[in-house]
Amino acid sequence: MFDAYQGALEDLDKANVLEPNDAFTLRNRADVKRMLDDCQGALEDLDKANVLEPNDAFTLRVRGAVKRMLDAYQGALEDLDKADVLEPNDAFTLKSRGDVKRMLDDYQGALENLDKANVLEPNDAFTLRSRAVVKRKLDDYQGASEDLDKADVLEPNDAFTLKSRGDVKRMLDDYQGALENLDKANVLEPNDAFTLRSRAVVKRKLDDYQGASEDLDKADVLEPNNAFALRISGDVKRMLDDCPRALEDLDKANVLLWPQ
Repeated sequence: MFDAYQGALEDLDKANVLEPNDAFTLRNRADVKRMLDDCQGALEDLDKANVLEPNDAFTLRVRGAVKRMLDAYQGALEDLDKADVLEPNDAFTLKSRGDVKRMLDDYQGALENLDKANVLEPNDAFTLRSRAVVKRKLDDYQGASEDLDKADVLEPNDAFTLKSRGDVKRMLDDYQGALENLDKANVLEPNDAFTLRSRAVVKRKLDDYQGASEDLDKADVLEPNNAFALRISGDVKRMLDDCPRALEDLDKANVLLWPQ
């Protein structure tokens, strides 16, 4: 697939040389760059295309997706809202907007968009993964688990799916199933602080205090000063009879949670 996108990019580059400032070429090249994770290059092409042909729904929804990839969530939402007005009920727009609303903590709005996207385009792994995270945030653990199971069938061995499913199984008290998923996620994407923290909590539940402590120490190096991790770390170190370090972690957590 990478070779196909690379070939498309070469053709579109040539077209842009022969006929510069063509909005069709620019927005299509931007979409290819998006697929190749060249978000900055994609954004530059989309901004030019939007000047040449304002209010084009394709340009706006792709730019919204690119801004989301660049963590510019408010700008992404503005573009996706405009695209939805111009071309309502587009699955790509809805799933992108739902994911952006998730990042902005508008979980109910995110769920509404992702549900619509799922009706229009069932069995899309991206939609299912994003909706599962939203359902997790809304305490619908069973619904989240079902979406993640479907996503895993559609796109096996996806690290995001596995770490999310591990976290959801933990909330459903399926600690062994959670550990299996988190172990797989850690192999596919080592050194992810979320995975390590979640796995540590599971290991704590399974009385593997040493393993939990090791995961929390690694997570603390990657993302220091996480109050949740420090509280768990303090509890784990207490179970390992390492009271001085346990107290140190709990004191740090206390300062982060209740600053003077």
